[in-house]
Amino acid sequence: MGKKKKKAENSISENRKARFDFEISSKFEAGLSLLGWETKSIRENNAQIAEAYTLLKDGEAWLIGCYIDPLKNSNLSMDPTRSRKLLLNRKELNEIIKSTSQKGNTCIPTKLYWKNGLIKCEIALAVGKKAQDKRNTIKSRDWDRQKAQELRERNKN
Repeated sequence: MGKKKKKAENSISENRKARFDFEISSKFEAGLSLLGWETKSIRENNAQIAEAYTLLKDGEAWLIGCYIDPLKNSNLSMDPTRSRKLLLNRKELNEIIKSTSQKGNTCIPTKLYWKNGLIKCEIALAVGKKAQDKRNTIKSRDWDRQKAQELRERNKN
């Protein structure tokens, strides 16, 4: 039986697939423009960014496809996948726009987390991996797992 890894206390949701599909070059911290029910739902850990992406439009950054589960006991009409504005400094926004205008570069959300009582979104500039790079990642991960298992077996004896 393997031990379950504990989730960091300040982490809400993580986009693990993005780390596999993309080579991440630099990261930025962005605030989120949320409604009240969204914050309440996130406090209950009902948010996912696995299928989310970042759209740069009219000099602004938007988080699209982030799923926040609607509250159960409310009569408001709630859209769980609405577009949410990312709050960034002008300097950071210009750097992201400049970088994504180059061929092959994109901006992806990697993590939602708490910081000083506020909900933050970590976005990253990234380049898509080719199939060969993904195979190498899988191969190295399997080798590391096998190596750790052999070391555990040696230490038992």
